[in-house]
This record gives sequence, structure tokens and C-alpha cells, in this order.
Amino acid sequence: MSSYLGSKPTFPQYVWELPVRIWHWVMALCMVVLVATGYLIGSPLSSSGGEASEHFFFGYVRYAHFAAAYIFAITFAWRIVWAFFGNRYSREIFLVPLKMLTAEFWRGFIDQTLHYLFIKRHARPWAGHNPLAMAAMGFMYALGTLFMVFTGFALYGEGLGRNSWAFQGFSSWVLPLLGYSQNVHTLHHLGMWYLIVFTIVHVYMVVREDICSGETVISTMINGWRISKP
Repeated sequence: MSSYLGSKPTFPQYVWELPVRIWHWVMALCMVVLVATGYLIGSPLSSSGGEASEHFFFGYVRYAHFAAAYIFAITFAWRIVWAFFGNRYSREIFLVPLKMLTAEFWRGFIDQTLHYLFIKRHARPWAGHNPLAMAAMGFMYALGTLFMVFTGFALYGEGLGRNSWAFQGFSSWVLPLLGYSQNVHTLHHLGMWYLIVFTIVHVYMVVREDICSGETVISTMINGWRISKP
């Protein structure tokens, strides 16, 4: 089923269910922690003087990074599972390749692109993600998240050792595939900047759409309902 609402959209529409909204905000919080701690891991501060036992700052940084990574990965896995049990909007970002086979998707994609480029004043109304946002979430965010999870746990498995679940499940195949440890460190670090850029664009698009469109956008991810703005 399509999320296109037609020329005369009917509101309100219950779009984002509670599990999807929880996932969205938990992932956002995790990304803040992961980016901050990941940057410090890649570019650590100068070491402090005195006894090493009196300074555990970097240990706390690593612990926060690992804890946020666990939550990040588990909630994303939960989000994939919920796509099978939630409403039709919960599956959109995972069905992009199938939706790309329809003419309606490409009409909406072109229409929304022209709208974002300020060439077209009004875009077609969509209950869930519009096709441009859907493609970005599916190909850029979802695949980017999987890449970060795989490379992150591959690096984590190095520290845990060869007999650990992380090494057996990730390090054993991710490291040889991508050129071993240093290459994976570099790619994981670049992936962080990739997701930072994606997040900046995402926030801009959401705020812009909330202002320029005739429907709520930001509040929909808070209460779940998409309504028509007066």
C-alpha cells in the first residue's frame, strides 16, 4: 500500500507507533554519545600526569562508547523485527527497493526533489516518509547503520579475543574482508562522519518540511499523529 494521501488528504493519520518513536529517540541519543566518544577515541586528549591508576577518563570514554553501541545495535535489531509486526509505515524504509519498482514512487521522488530545490512550491502529501526521505533512510541511514554495527563489533572483538562472540561473529570475517584492523578503524571513523552529515541534512529537511508543508512532521515523531496544520 502507498502512503501517498492524494490531492485531498484525510487527517489525522496515526503514522509512527510507540515502538518506532522510542527507537527513533533512543537511536538519536545513542548517536550523540557514540559520536562524542568515538571522536575522542580517534583523537584522544593529552594524557594527564601522575599515577595512571588515578586517571580513568579514557576508560570511561570507551565504556560509554561500548554501552551506547550495544543499545544502538539492539534497538536497530528491534526496529527490524518491529517492521514485521507494526503498521505499514514501519516497513517503509526496508522496502525501498520494492517501492522503486513503482511509477508512483518515482513521481513522488521527482516531485519532492523539485520541492526541496525550491523549484516547486508545494509537494504531494504523504502520510509516512515521502519517497526522497524513504530512499535516504533506507539506503543511507539503514545501510550506514549496519556498516557501523558490523565494523564496530569487529573492532570490539579484537579486544575481547579470538574466543569471544564478537570475534567469532564479526571480526573473523569483517577484518579480512575490509583489509584488517587499521583499514577497519579508518572506515569506521569515516562512517561516523558520514552519519554526522546525514543527521545534519535529516534535521534540516525535517525542520524545513515542518515549516513548508501543510502537515505536522516533528510533532508526529513525538505523538505519532500526522495532522493538517491550519
